[in-house]
Amino acid sequence: MIAIVNYEMGNLRSVQKALESLGYEAEVTDNPAKIAAADKMILPGVGAYSDAIAALRERNLVEPLRKVIASGKPTLGICLGMQLLFETSYEDGEHQGLGILGGKVVKFDIPREYKVPHMGWNQITKCKESPLFAGIDEGAYFYFVHSYYIVPTDSSIVATTTDYPQPFTSSVELGNLYATQFHPEKSQTVGLKLLANFAAL
Repeated sequence: MIAIVNYEMGNLRSVQKALESLGYEAEVTDNPAKIAAADKMILPGVGAYSDAIAALRERNLVEPLRKVIASGKPTLGICLGMQLLFETSYEDGEHQGLGILGGKVVKFDIPREYKVPHMGWNQITKCKESPLFAGIDEGAYFYFVHSYYIVPTDSSIVATTTDYPQPFTSSVELGNLYATQFHPEKSQTVGLKLLANFAAL
């Protein structure tokens, strides 16, 4: 079973339906015991960083999430869920994240002709071989909706970058931990392929 962490922030049902369409059992839950018992974990998210980290703390989910990741179970962060894995966000102030990965979350500072939020389809450039992107072509298009992006401390964790207009980190991988700034559940066939790759780990 794949546990989708429920903290009232994100496309929980969309992720669940995408996995179920692929034939995988997925449950939306905020129960630490169920999350710990699952084979894999997904941390999705849409919305404000400060609200999200506060919601995780209110539900006493911070330490359970850290333990699941430390146990070696495959974990996927999506969009805001990716950003929460890092140390610090500068979205509307300064906020401490889960601190599992080193790095910060910063706002796009780009020419006026580029709109913020970055919204719509954009391409990935692969930085290393990753099982998450097996069978997915270089330059594949995924769907993005975000105003902030990750600046990781360790560039070796970067799995893909995307240009807007300069390259930014669009996915990361470190051991059993994977995360994407884009939304695979909104990325049609290529997104389903990525979710299938994760579910099969």
